[in-house]
Amino acid sequence: MYPDSDSCRIVPRDQHGISRANISENALKVLYRLKQEGYQSLLVGGGVRDLLLGREPKDFDVATDARPEDVRRVFRNCRLIGRRFRLAHVHFGPEIIEVATFRGGGGELEDDGERHLENGMIVRDNLYGTREEDALRRDFTVNALYYNIADFTVIDYAGGLEDLQAGRLRLIGDDPERRYREDPVRMLRAVRFAAKLGFNIDPDCERPLRAWSSLLGGVPAARLFEEVLKLLHSGAGLVGFEKLRHYDLFRQLFPATEECLAHEDHAFPITFVSRGLANTDRRIQEDKPVTPAFLFALLLWEPVRRRFFTLVDRGLEPHDAMVQAGGEVLSAQLSRVSIPKRFSLPMREVWELQPRFEQLDGKQPHRLAAHPRFRAAYDFLVLRAECGEADPELADWWTRFQEASGLDREGMTGPARKKRRRRRPRAGPGGEGAETRGKPSTGGRDGG
Repeated sequence: MYPDSDSCRIVPRDQHGISRANISENALKVLYRLKQEGYQSLLVGGGVRDLLLGREPKDFDVATDARPEDVRRVFRNCRLIGRRFRLAHVHFGPEIIEVATFRGGGGELEDDGERHLENGMIVRDNLYGTREEDALRRDFTVNALYYNIADFTVIDYAGGLEDLQAGRLRLIGDDPERRYREDPVRMLRAVRFAAKLGFNIDPDCERPLRAWSSLLGGVPAARLFEEVLKLLHSGAGLVGFEKLRHYDLFRQLFPATEECLAHEDHAFPITFVSRGLANTDRRIQEDKPVTPAFLFALLLWEPVRRRFFTLVDRGLEPHDAMVQAGGEVLSAQLSRVSIPKRFSLPMREVWELQPRFEQLDGKQPHRLAAHPRFRAAYDFLVLRAECGEADPELADWWTRFQEASGLDREGMTGPARKKRRRRRPRAGPGGEGAETRGKPSTGGRDGG
């Protein structure tokens, strides 16, 4: 049952911890300008939630009774976007403040010109309403809190403050299954917020996750790309990944990878994805750059590797086998989660450079080290060695090669170099926990 406006809780300025000093200067500009123009103007969603938790918000969203066209009239630096949800983006250099008009229809769902459903899923929602209705059509109670710039109060229509204090993630409304049908991406958001905030998912909201996971098949692949990025680049990607697998959601996103992970390789569990995500989490927590290309290279490597070995066994040369394996796996993946070419091309280069690390004679190492994607590919090799899936001695050789002077490099690759025994990457844990002298930087110098 949806709470009504009479249950609204208003927390005065002196009884909450939000300070304007912690709000983006540009967000304040938008809030105050809308207020001056006579519109309601409130901070809403994750920004309010994070401020109340004492966290630094990643971005700030504004809710208002101004229509998108009105917002564009007020701000010359505004662009209107979206068909499914019409939004106004106010640009301040690299920072974008998202402004959304109060949506209606928080109770009974309707089909009309502005709100349209297909098989229970919202495909367009530009039915505008009141602030109360807007609160009750949001996903989770902790994301339905408002900070009112008019009097600096916090407004709670859905019990979000109580859930915030309890560390509980709860969908608004009394029918979680319907809420997931309306927008299946809410299942991914439940996992993301639970992982990021360390919250428990309310049992009534948790129960349908596994049963309704197949609904993700109806979500556009491009939208799922954005949601996967938010989830796995949140700084809690490893926990999120584990929760996705627990609720059988990962299978809907990356079926080929899940098929590989569900089976032990040579009687040993596959740890590559988990280790890679742990490295990515550390980089994010240290404010170091990460890239979607490296993330998706991690996520799809297991099916690529499996296909690669099959093609090599059929007689293909390693480079050709890797090119074909990467192309086949990527082609199949795009129907589930799309990967833009600006990321898929460097991702494939990282894969295709892996067999070349085995070539240690003559000019080959020098050419490889000069490749623009070398650093990312080297990081990938080191990660493979740490998991026991590549030879740790090979990764160590490349670490030493990078550290060596020009003459020393010649000595490492010239005729005097002892021939080393080469072997294909292995799947067992022979190098489990092995340390190399170089540490993987996950994203690579080139951001690849």
